[in-house]
Amino acid sequence: MAEGKIIKALSGFYYVLSDGKVTQCRGRGVFRKNKVTPLVGDYVEFQAENETEGYILKVFQRRNELVRPPIANVDQAILVFSAREPDFSTTLLDRFLVLVESKQIEPLICITKMDLLQSHEVDEIEKYVGHYRSFGYEVVATSSKTEQGIEELSPYMRGKTSVFAGQSGVGKSTLLNVIKPELDLKTAMISTHLGRGKHTTRHVELIHIDNGLVADTPGFSSLEFTDIEMDELPQCFPEMAEAAEHCKFRGCLHINEPKCAVKDAVQTGAIPDYRYDHYLTFHQEIKDRKPRY
Repeated sequence: MAEGKIIKALSGFYYVLSDGKVTQCRGRGVFRKNKVTPLVGDYVEFQAENETEGYILKVFQRRNELVRPPIANVDQAILVFSAREPDFSTTLLDRFLVLVESKQIEPLICITKMDLLQSHEVDEIEKYVGHYRSFGYEVVATSSKTEQGIEELSPYMRGKTSVFAGQSGVGKSTLLNVIKPELDLKTAMISTHLGRGKHTTRHVELIHIDNGLVADTPGFSSLEFTDIEMDELPQCFPEMAEAAEHCKFRGCLHINEPKCAVKDAVQTGAIPDYRYDHYLTFHQEIKDRKPRY
């Protein structure tokens, strides 16, 4: 009996990494009965006579899981946004941050193509970088040279399971191709219409990079808040969660309640207007969501 981590799932086989060796395993029938589908990223207990005939006996509890790509126990989401072409979007970035925060995944914001900006535009992006860092996020800013992006990101990948996500057309697949050229990922495969990703990869694999693991496919093709409840949303904005400790009412939603510390922080500029506006938009979206039965 041994323990390991699934790094690839393909055609009913699970490839489990344990002590530097990969064993091809099948799932026991008990999983189907209990409606458990092992996922890439799962920590499992398995039994194997040799490297091609193993059986997964148990899937350990997951810290988190994503639907697209289907992967569990992600440590970090590297959110790739460009400064230009396409233009930097705080609305879209905040949407991704909320999704990542709701899954208890650590976000790393990577802003690419900084070298395409005029000097006055650099100041604008730097202002946003300052904001996001003040909220507690790690932010890396790189040029349009993909190799530089990899160099900047490498230290953050060590010892972690990461997934790339972010704006369409910013070069997530290009970055992944530079990390591992044999991937030969099709670039620009996410449609620009939000939430309608059309991805060509049929299976997920965790690839080794800098003593860490990276999913070989960009994540979050759907950006809808289907799993987030209204009272969870404020927790997905770290600066609001911090300010909320001083709200008069517990469970304050920071909209119409009196003596709300979050609204006070927006008034004084401690929380930028755009973050609060996005919060209100997302709150309304969750409120208008059709109930699920």
